[in-house]
Amino acid sequence: MTNEKTGKPHDRMATYLNDDLTAVNELIRRRMASEHAPRIPEVTAHLIEAGGKRLRPMLTLATAHLCGYQGQYHIHLAATVEFIHTATLLHDDVVDESAQRRGRPTANLLWDNKSSVLVGDYLFARSFQLMTETNNMRVLAILANASATIAEGEVLQLTAAQNLATDEDVYLKVVRGKTAALFSAATEVGGVIAGATPEQERALYEYGDALGVAFQIVDDLLDYQGDSQNTGKNIGDDFRERKLTLPLIKAVAKADADERNFWIRTIEKGHQHDGDLEHALSLLHEHGALRDTKAQALEWAELAKGALGKLPDHELREMLSDLADYVVSRIN
Repeated sequence: MTNEKTGKPHDRMATYLNDDLTAVNELIRRRMASEHAPRIPEVTAHLIEAGGKRLRPMLTLATAHLCGYQGQYHIHLAATVEFIHTATLLHDDVVDESAQRRGRPTANLLWDNKSSVLVGDYLFARSFQLMTETNNMRVLAILANASATIAEGEVLQLTAAQNLATDEDVYLKVVRGKTAALFSAATEVGGVIAGATPEQERALYEYGDALGVAFQIVDDLLDYQGDSQNTGKNIGDDFRERKLTLPLIKAVAKADADERNFWIRTIEKGHQHDGDLEHALSLLHEHGALRDTKAQALEWAELAKGALGKLPDHELREMLSDLADYVVSRIN
């Protein structure tokens, strides 16, 4: 374990939680095995071992330790969270018809859509098997509700993504569903398994929720001003896929008649031509949409940090606070 305040906060957290993360990885490898369907571990390993940061399971491990947990079920819960996350990624790539994830070809491209969907279903089922082993009904309720909320958020995005009537309130519902729900569940169950007080449980939920919202807003912003080598995405992928994320919502809200016609053609109707992305970027800059989106991400990061004040004084609490800062520092 270390308390050196150097390097990225998730790297420091990974060092602190190294033994736990090793146990989580071993449990994941055992539980993603299949005696009868070898494609399941093939597809799962392609994504799980692709170099992801294990951020969500680390949140569960960190909050369990922060609240004084001494048992072993936080390992089960961290693996559960990672399985749920991986299942949603497999399904997302099919829905979005994605070709790249974490800088590598997606599972649906290497195998096929059927394999991605069915293996995602298998991982969801595995996650529920794991969480029942804790024999904690509160944990089951939180993770089951999160799973339903994630699916609800994804379905809402289907109807909202290409509809110019989508406003910031609808966007926030989508983000709270498809992204923040798993962050808040990951942080909350760590406290629940540790026997945290109701006030601490609420603080952990609020931290995870705000961190997840900030994380997704930053991801959506990076689509228009990120480094493709770091993000694994090309600039403007969301525009090409006609996703009405927060930067576009802000620009559409300030559009004049000509600009609105441009957004109707490119986003609602999908008639995109050479030069349209460049024009979209110029409109985002002209209306301050990128600047305002960044400001909103910073506000959510501050909310996350504020929630930590109700939790025990601990070096992991400092790492969680630094993590909120780091999430938004990616857009500097």
